[in-house]
Amino acid sequence: MAIRNLKPRTPATRYYSISTFDEVTKTTPEKALLEPLRKSGGRGNTGRITSRHRGGGHKRMYRVIDFKRDKIMVPGKVTAIEYDPNRSCRIALIQYADGEKRYILAPGGLDVGATITSGAESEINVGNTLPLKNMPLGTFVHNVELRAGRGGQIARSAGNACQVMAKEGEFATIRLPSGETRKIRLECFATIGQVGNSDFFNISWGKAGRSRWLGIRPQTRGMAMNPVDHPMGGGEGKSKSGGGRKHPKSPWGQLSKGLKTRKRKNASNKYIVKRRTK
Repeated sequence: MAIRNLKPRTPATRYYSISTFDEVTKTTPEKALLEPLRKSGGRGNTGRITSRHRGGGHKRMYRVIDFKRDKIMVPGKVTAIEYDPNRSCRIALIQYADGEKRYILAPGGLDVGATITSGAESEINVGNTLPLKNMPLGTFVHNVELRAGRGGQIARSAGNACQVMAKEGEFATIRLPSGETRKIRLECFATIGQVGNSDFFNISWGKAGRSRWLGIRPQTRGMAMNPVDHPMGGGEGKSKSGGGRKHPKSPWGQLSKGLKTRKRKNASNKYIVKRRTK
């Protein structure tokens, strides 16, 4: 993927960049693999805002992605690479030998016409899905399962990949994109390769309206609010929280810099070999 900068004919386009979409080969999605996607506006089932700064945005349909990759040893051919408005990476349309079509996350280097398979006997090729126990050390993988059969949950956004570092007993040691190293059971599936569209995070949105197209609403600084609305609000002029020198906080009083929020009693703590922060 490449990034294209626009000529600065307006103030917004001076900072505007977009993807060239060179790798996209089909612009009309597969109708059978679409589902309606209702907007929540950041509100939960009680109607209250649970995720701030959400709302509006362009209308979308959800593309059903095969995260489980459970077509064991059924060869599938890549028929198209498509754009997905719901995620940062591209998706690949797979036509399996039994006639079924599915979408998968498109790894870098997977081209139209390539053949992919899933299962323990698959070759170590980009796009193939295998259990971690069948992968050589040092292999870069994505769409990694945390529980066998549940479907991939780790390393699914553009440019992400995990690395298989070691295998011992029932577990493989995986280095995550964050830098954290953790243990995952050997029977869990993962897909070979790095997620494609790695230049996505170099895109400059260029203007506020482009964020609104994505359904992201504006944020207001806490220091610009009144004390009734935020712990850091109020004061004469630009003061750190009403004239004092208080530590930055969230709207609900949670310290926002340096406070560790992970629960000490999390059951998954025992699987973490090295934290990303150390």
